[in-house]
Amino acid sequence: MPAPPASLLALLVLAMLPAAGCAQSPPTTRLRCEVSQVSDGDSFRCRDSRRVRLTGIDSPESGQQPFGARSQQALARWLPLGSTVDLELDVAPTDRYGRQLAYVWADSTLINEAMVREGWALLYTVPPNVKYAERLGEAQKEARTSGAGLWGEGGFECPPSDFRRNRCVIRP
Repeated sequence: MPAPPASLLALLVLAMLPAAGCAQSPPTTRLRCEVSQVSDGDSFRCRDSRRVRLTGIDSPESGQQPFGARSQQALARWLPLGSTVDLELDVAPTDRYGRQLAYVWADSTLINEAMVREGWALLYTVPPNVKYAERLGEAQKEARTSGAGLWGEGGFECPPSDFRRNRCVIRP
């Protein structure tokens, strides 16, 4: 008996992949949010009082002046008050402070990535929320190489995570 044509074998293999769980990714959960306040460079509030923290990034703290204010202003440009955005959730939907962890989309722009690419935030990966870690890492390499935003001003000499832990030396 002759062997089946290669095209038939390929179709059979492709047909079996979804059943084996190899070809499908988990469904994406997206929620709508009307922006009511931008708190800092990586968090904001929705009109319904939800607090949102942008997943995968970290921006200077408000005490890291003038960098904290500059980062907040950059996020406010991307998220004008009253604008509606989509919140894409990853594995862990909230942080220990009860904030919604989200990749924020304004139309087709991933705001988390835009903040990193423009040099207003750093890559800050906290597993299991790693869906866009590689994409954000590439944006950070580009920003750092080009001296974008705070990279050109020494704004990340003390990363926000170190500042929160009082690990930075404040220069007069």
